[in-house]
Order: sequence, then C-alpha cells, then structure tokens
Amino acid sequence: MTDEIRVPTLGESITEATVGRWLKQVGEAVEEDEPIVELETDKVALEVNAPVAGVLTEINAQEGETVEVGSLIALIDPSAKPTVQPQAAVEATPEPAPKSVTKAKAETLKESKTPAEPAPTAPLSPAVRKLISEHDLNPAKISGSGKDGRITKADVLEAIDKFAAPVAAVVAPVAASTSPEVREERVPMTRFRKRIAERLKEAQNTAAMLTTFNEVDMTNVIQARTQYRDLFEKKHGVRLGFMSFFIKAAVHALKEIPEVNAEIDGDEIVYKNYYNIGVAVSTPSGLVVPVVRDADRLSFAETEKSINAFAQRAREGKIALEDLQGGTFTISNGGVFGSLFSAPILNPPQSGILGMHKIQERPVAIGGQVEIRPMMYLALSYDHRLVDGREAVMFLVRIKECVEDPNRILLDL
Repeated sequence: MTDEIRVPTLGESITEATVGRWLKQVGEAVEEDEPIVELETDKVALEVNAPVAGVLTEINAQEGETVEVGSLIALIDPSAKPTVQPQAAVEATPEPAPKSVTKAKAETLKESKTPAEPAPTAPLSPAVRKLISEHDLNPAKISGSGKDGRITKADVLEAIDKFAAPVAAVVAPVAASTSPEVREERVPMTRFRKRIAERLKEAQNTAAMLTTFNEVDMTNVIQARTQYRDLFEKKHGVRLGFMSFFIKAAVHALKEIPEVNAEIDGDEIVYKNYYNIGVAVSTPSGLVVPVVRDADRLSFAETEKSINAFAQRAREGKIALEDLQGGTFTISNGGVFGSLFSAPILNPPQSGILGMHKIQERPVAIGGQVEIRPMMYLALSYDHRLVDGREAVMFLVRIKECVEDPNRILLDL
C-alpha cells in the first residue's frame, strides 16, 4: 500500500506553491522524515518530508509547476525496493562551469576540486547548486552548517569569499571581451520575489504614505553596550546589540501613540493592545520580516535571543511561515549595509515602519560647544490616513529620547 504526499497547509491566506526542486527521484529510497521536495511560496521556501520510510514510486508535479494546498504530488511505497542510486552521489560532481569562466579561474580554484574528497551526503538546494556551479566549486570541500550537514547558501558564499581576490583578477579581463550576446541574462522571477514586488506596490497604492525624519545621539547606548557587553554575554549567552534598545524604545512609543500600532480594516480602525515587532532580515532570496512577539514582555536578553535565532534561521533558509505573521510594527536597519539616509516603505497592513541607519560621527552643538558625537538618522514612514503628522513626529521624538537616555525605558518615562 502506498502513502500519499500532498501539499501541506502553507499558512494563512496561502493557497498554492511552486515546486522548487525534487530532492529524491523515482525509485530512490527515502527515510521517514527525510526532505523529499522543496516548495516555494510567496513568503518562504519550505521542505516537505517523507511521512514513512520506503521508496519514492511516483512524482505527480514537476519542478516549476504550481500546486495547490492538498494536491497530490508524490507516492511512497514502504514495501518497495530501491531501483536507483541516491541523487546526492550524482550531484557531488560539479556541473560544467559557465563558458565565460576561463581555464585560469579553474586553475585558481583547483584546490577546491580534489576528487578524492568525499561527496556531501545531503542533497543540494537549487540556489546552492547554482552558486556552486557558477563559481566552479566542489561541494565536497564545503562544510555544511544546515540540518544533517546540508550545505546552505551562506556556506557557499563563505567559500566563495576565500577565493574572491584571485577570481576577480582572472574574470575582469574576460568580462571586457565578452560578446554582446551573453552580456545579459534573463531569469524568471521567483514566487517570493514577485510577492515582495506586489506588497511594496500595494503599500504605495493603498496607503497615504509619508515619512518624517530625526536624528539620535548614540553616545549613551554605545557606552552602556560597551560597559555591560561582556557581563551581559557571560550571563545570558548572547551579545547585547543595538536592535533590542530600538525595539524597547519602539514599544514605549507605541504605547503612547497607539495609532502607529493600529491598522485600517475597511471602514474600521483596529487598535492592537499587543506589540509584535517585525525585524527586517536580509536573506539570499530577499527581505523577510520575522516577528518578535509580545516584545513588551521580553527582557533585553530574550529580545536579543529572538533576533539572533531569526537571523540564523533566515541565513539557513529555515524561516517558518508563522515566524512572519502577526506583526504590528516593523523596524528595518539599512545601516548594516552602510545606508546613511532613506525612507522605508510600509509593510501592509501595518501603519508604521522605523528605519535605522548607519552610525556616523558628526560635529553637533552640545551646550553651546561643538562636539563630535556618534549620530544616526531615523526615519518613520507612516500611513497618513490613520496617523497625523503630529502623532508621527511625537512618536519619533519618543524613540529618540529613549535611545539617547535608556533609563527612560527602565523607568517608563
């Protein structure tokens, strides 16, 4: 008797997905709970695991095909015997390098292609396999940090960095001589990227979006972080970062200006008496916004642990749908990429998003004297249909006050 593999429930309002890649092939043995196929939704990519051990006897949906929740995509026979070798053994051999890669590049990277090294035992995702092929690497030489030793995209990028300098020297002259026919590449947008584009455009088309700006002196936060960094990490096992200060400051301001924590639903305003703060995280596939739930009830250590856990799962492609749902306000830190000043776009249906930026020393007037201080520009984009300019400015000023004097957070001032 065969067991059916169907598309699982993918989360609120998600009714379909795209088959990204089959990790097993027909006739191959599978273990119980072993990933057999990758599905891409408009929010995350996820793996579907085998419910029982057996042999994959039938595949009903091909890679790139759109499948609906509950639809049959494969069959497993627990009593059958395997008829093909595991796919991982085949994938251990890198695909041919692109034509634009010269022999010199291959020679530069030859240490990464020792045939005697053992092949990875876990299958490679499409993104990982594409990167490995593009950079002519041997997956057997890359240490996997994912589940069961799987190679993640972050692992490949780290390996690429080791050879970045010599490769750049070789590839540069090749690019200059490349014929016009191969200077462009067209690839279909992923479902995930399409959804990002749709939501950003939806925010611009729906909300009356406006942005107000301010700047914050980071001196006291930096001093507090420096003073307690080692003790904090020793006690809690996590580093004290800047984001937890801003999350706490945002919660403080949201309690005072509830409109920024609300949303418009038809002809009604929904005021939320809970504080689920979304923290924008960049991944190889695009931006995701996991949610720190009930941030008002968390300590600094619990907040930092939540942020770190999300960042780790995002790098490994393991963010779950429930991690991205239910946010009431979002914080985006473009400063980690060097952004000095920008206006973030709302994350619908939320009514506010805070943009953090690069900390940069600038001369400022303090008590009639010019001093050099570590300053950061802040931006609050908000839905003007719900939040008036006065409330938006007051909100950003409260965040500024709490960050410049963190004691306000502790004393609820």
